[in-house]
Amino acid sequence: MTMHRLIYATSPAVNPSLHARTSINGVAAICDPLGGLYFPESRTLVVSDLHLEKGSAFARRGMMLPPYDTLATLRILDAVIARHEPATVISLGDNFHDRKGSAAMPETFRQMIAAMACGREWIWINGNHDPDGAQGLPGASMDELRHAGLVFRHEPSRRDGIGEIAGHLHPSATVRRRERSVRRACFATDGKRLVMPAFGVTTGGLDLRHREMSGLFDRQQLVAHMLGRDRIYSVRFANLLG
Repeated sequence: MTMHRLIYATSPAVNPSLHARTSINGVAAICDPLGGLYFPESRTLVVSDLHLEKGSAFARRGMMLPPYDTLATLRILDAVIARHEPATVISLGDNFHDRKGSAAMPETFRQMIAAMACGREWIWINGNHDPDGAQGLPGASMDELRHAGLVFRHEPSRRDGIGEIAGHLHPSATVRRRERSVRRACFATDGKRLVMPAFGVTTGGLDLRHREMSGLFDRQQLVAHMLGRDRIYSVRFANLLG
């Protein structure tokens, strides 16, 4: 089931009551309702699974999608960068929807990324959709990064998950609200590792109870920091709908 991200306007100011504070292996972080994870001590902003140029990737295969996904995703990315003013931005893989995405991306979008990257370090982590890295864009491409006491990679590791920040699985969670179920993308963490929500506006979600999530978290400690329209809602795993 495809679950598109909500697109909404936001103030660039940080409002602590709208964010969720957490820590991963003792490192403090802020979950932003726009889908970014910010580490204040190292001034590092993390996003994941942008899936830029998804519309054009589908068009190359003869399937038509509205061609606005890259612009919408970059506008949200610009907003979360303006809100936190990070020194470092890490994009955790599947930055582009396929191997041709970065090379084929229009110049207008390249200029938007260059403006966001100006004056800060920018890291592209390679994903399964874009294993060859970002071409012709600011920053460095790599398979994995150890930074500020944590490890950043695209796919969660089954062997080395302590202090891990990963993407790939597009976690989502469902709660009951006002007699109906509400499903949202979420940050998923048990304090040892965190799996990021997908940042791209046309990405789907995988429920935290899905078999692909099995064994990644201590479910007694697991919290879903769910992305609301203008704030984060933090819900313990036991209180989520199955």
